[in-house]
Amino acid sequence: MATLSSTGVGSGLDINSLVKQLVAAERSAPEQRISRESAKATTEFTALATLKGAMSAFQGALNAMKGADAFATRKATAGDEAAFTASVTTKAAAGNYDVEVVQLAAAARIGSAVYPGGPDSVVGTGTLTIAVGAKSFSVDIAAEGNSLADIRDAINAAKDNTGVRATLIRDTAGSGSYLVLSATKTGAANAITVSSTGADAGLAQLVQDLQAVDPDRDVAAQDAIAFVSGYEIHSDTNTVSGAIDGVTLSLKKAEVGKLVSLSVERDDATIQKRAENFVSAYNVLAQQITSLSRYDAASKSGGPLLGDSMLRSLDTQVRRILSESVAGVTGSRNTLASLGITRTISGTLQLDAGKFRDALAADPDAVTQVFTASGSGVAVRLSGFLDTKLSSTGEFASRDQRIAAKRRDLEKQSDALDARMEVIQARYLKQFTALDSMLAQMQSTSNYLSQQLTSLSNLNK
Repeated sequence: MATLSSTGVGSGLDINSLVKQLVAAERSAPEQRISRESAKATTEFTALATLKGAMSAFQGALNAMKGADAFATRKATAGDEAAFTASVTTKAAAGNYDVEVVQLAAAARIGSAVYPGGPDSVVGTGTLTIAVGAKSFSVDIAAEGNSLADIRDAINAAKDNTGVRATLIRDTAGSGSYLVLSATKTGAANAITVSSTGADAGLAQLVQDLQAVDPDRDVAAQDAIAFVSGYEIHSDTNTVSGAIDGVTLSLKKAEVGKLVSLSVERDDATIQKRAENFVSAYNVLAQQITSLSRYDAASKSGGPLLGDSMLRSLDTQVRRILSESVAGVTGSRNTLASLGITRTISGTLQLDAGKFRDALAADPDAVTQVFTASGSGVAVRLSGFLDTKLSSTGEFASRDQRIAAKRRDLEKQSDALDARMEVIQARYLKQFTALDSMLAQMQSTSNYLSQQLTSLSNLNK
């Protein structure tokens, strides 16, 4: 709004103060209304965002339980994890096995004889061909790049290098160097062989040295070998998959003749943890609903969504799904309460861990169905219900859009109020300026008449 600068000249009126007070009086009521409605919209938007956050967290816990795989979780226990460790998927069948690790997979490694001149030692020229298994590549060694270091670099830089890395290792004296070739993959199929064509004596000697096996330093490419419950299993890595459905073994140490137990069983602890997360996430949601819809009789104040029909509907429907029996599940274990998940006086859920474990041990299929039965399982129904509520076309999205539209409208109303006050201020300023001018003229006339009367009085005397 423009700054007032006019003051009464002839009348002595404080035009600035008068205009400000009149404009403020006209602005007060509509400005307070806009402020109240804006604060209400912001409070509602924040409350809905908080509620949606709790709903999303609860939905995450539901999604972790709505699939049958959530209750088919397995765990594997090795009798000696120094020999091997095991991981499992839900496809693993429960059972007990014994495993003997006979041999670990190894990557091939071969080395040359020592070159006393170290990395700068001149080797020779020609074409060097290196094969890893059935794949090979070649590098040309020219006279201007035939040192031991040059050959190492040429091997590593070859575009069609199929999986071998060349390094230089110094000897114990620290002056000489060995050229060492190592396969990047383990397994008997990845053995390294070296040959040459057009090689001079120096390069031919390098090839001969690399091919000569030194059992003290060279490593032969080999597969891992293990016996699983008496059956011989080979793997080109130390990770063995497929020997037992859904079980992957990571071999650590070979010890011929040593049988190590492997147990695969249902992971009840993980399943119970998911049930605990389910209860905890619902309780957060329930507490949010209570907080948003509360009423304090002492202070006569209520939560931001007190009396909100959408909130009441959400609470009612979620509670109903949690309490109903699951269609299609026979026997006595067809509700959450029968599994040890019950409602407290305050409206939250509580989990009786012992009762849940007992139910899982006695009838795991019933426990699974209570949560995952198609169309009727608690987790399935609640997840679908929340999906609908939180979707881009759901109630919450529509509510957010209405609030956003309301806030935009209030901003326009505020801008319009500012514009109207500018006009009113200008009008008041014009009116008071005219009044001031008129009063100045009247004062001048009054002064003139006073002078004339004084003059007449003096003449009479």
